[in-house]
Amino acid sequence: MPVMRLNVGPIHPSTHGVLRLVVDVNGDTIEHLETHIGFLHRGIEKLMETRMYMQNPSYTEKMDYVAPLAWDDLYVNAVEMAQGKEVKDDAQYARVILNEFQRIASHLLWLGTFCNDLGQMFTMFMWCFRDRAQVIKFLEDVSGSRMFYVNMRVGGLDKPLPPNFKERAYKLTDYIENHITEYPGILDGNSIFLERTKGVGILKRDDAVNMGAAGPVLRAAGIEEDVRKAAPYYKYGNLKFKIPTSNKSDTYARYRVRYEEMFESIKIIRQALDALPEVPDVTGMPIKLIGPQANPAPVLVRHELPRGEGIIYMVPDKQRPYRIYMRSPTYMNLSLLEKIAVGQKFADLFSILGGLDVIMAEIDK
Repeated sequence: MPVMRLNVGPIHPSTHGVLRLVVDVNGDTIEHLETHIGFLHRGIEKLMETRMYMQNPSYTEKMDYVAPLAWDDLYVNAVEMAQGKEVKDDAQYARVILNEFQRIASHLLWLGTFCNDLGQMFTMFMWCFRDRAQVIKFLEDVSGSRMFYVNMRVGGLDKPLPPNFKERAYKLTDYIENHITEYPGILDGNSIFLERTKGVGILKRDDAVNMGAAGPVLRAAGIEEDVRKAAPYYKYGNLKFKIPTSNKSDTYARYRVRYEEMFESIKIIRQALDALPEVPDVTGMPIKLIGPQANPAPVLVRHELPRGEGIIYMVPDKQRPYRIYMRSPTYMNLSLLEKIAVGQKFADLFSILGGLDVIMAEIDK
């Protein structure tokens, strides 16, 4: 049968952004695939080199509109290292709590949209968005903004935590834990979900390492790697949690790793809340156009973002980045698609792509 070339995207509901795939199929089997990116390129890194340090969080947050707080935190931490500023102890716990809630919200959005992509699973989409809305409301009440928080400041947060912060956070962990426990009742007994995820999009362990896979995609290939354990930052070194992994390496394994990570995030949040005083001191430095002078030594910072290891390498100037490079985990994971989609059925392409959880705004930058 002759090979047929199909264009998918750049505007397609299942690419979750502007992504073009050129797919050669023989019958319904994928023989070759190319990814074309760059439709959303904004030159963020170069723009940041023309702005003062604390003018830049609004750029970094928009790289990942599903987990903006995580990139905000990573960038401000890089500025803190450049300026030699310590993060207050209470603020470190508060950042851990907020980042883990952000991870839960990100995984919930992924799971809901992933199930919707697979078809006939709109109930899961609604359940995930119902539960994510509770987390987003909590983050909004802490920061004053619903989507782009810009809540990190050098040394801490923008404002003090609300008086009932701990009480609400404990209740929210109970709520999330109770609701996500119901998810496998729908997914793990659903033949459509299982047929479209199990044994689909297998990524070999060696390929995952050699091609730089990150986050849940890497851990679903059997690699126990997590920056929170490997190079603990803030108070993660004081907290007990596991790193979910799987040796199945397929799309189902990626779902299970993210699902189990939400329970680990809940454990982390509860421990951090236990350690947080009733009246924590978390407020950082107010934003000023001229801030503390940065040291000229290059800075390398890495955090475990919801989609994997995010890295910032920055050569500081006194009041602005002289050069800055940001390594996106989803860029690394999207590069795997050409490897794992070949030989699969075309109908499974969006199950495989969805399992990688890519954010095109972060890839294109």
